[in-house]
Amino acid sequence: MRSRRKRNLDGQLALYGDLLTVWEPEEKNWERALEIPAYVSLPELFGAFDALELEIGCGRGAFLCELARRNPEKAFLGVDVNKNVLVEACKKARNARLSNIRFWNCAAELLPRYLPPNSVSKIYLNFSCPFPKAPYAKRRLTHPRFLESYTRFCVPGAPICQRTDNRSFFDYSLEQYAACGYETKAVTFDLHDKTPENHIMTEYESKFVSLGLPICYAEARVPARKEEAL
Repeated sequence: MRSRRKRNLDGQLALYGDLLTVWEPEEKNWERALEIPAYVSLPELFGAFDALELEIGCGRGAFLCELARRNPEKAFLGVDVNKNVLVEACKKARNARLSNIRFWNCAAELLPRYLPPNSVSKIYLNFSCPFPKAPYAKRRLTHPRFLESYTRFCVPGAPICQRTDNRSFFDYSLEQYAACGYETKAVTFDLHDKTPENHIMTEYESKFVSLGLPICYAEARVPARKEEAL
């Protein structure tokens, strides 16, 4: 579902400078980059808002734009490493005249560098790449290194809402949540056996459901950071 690189991509990205930030830190090693916080002023970015919700791997933005449309009192941030799809996400947001949504072209590893502590009230992980080969496990968004990083910028107790069609990845995620002190709720291995009220489907989800594939879902609550819990 990923499209080819667009012609004049940089020019198209420039058209959405009010909606999109491209983060390209000089320090390419993300561990060293995190040692130098560069927190964004969220009130300056969004204005007044009740809560900030984050989708990591937002793709073309259909899910997040619909969520923003339904909840104008909240702020929504979509993050993706693919600039090509972010152009489409920005188009959707501008066409819908949404003022409460922004997009970042950023690696998930770098989010703690830019998001202030206790700033995110909910995370969405919708059909994240499962990276099935063992050598790439650290790239899974539910790997312990990511679960630890979420505690740096999430409000304690914030839900991580995960959807995936990959049962192996889902089982792995449930194991990591438990190992990292996350409380897990609303676990189901077939979300559409009884679709939740006001459910918003993603592009991938619509495709998988049409093929009769079951969708796994869970909510995992972010624990307080260890130093904060003392």
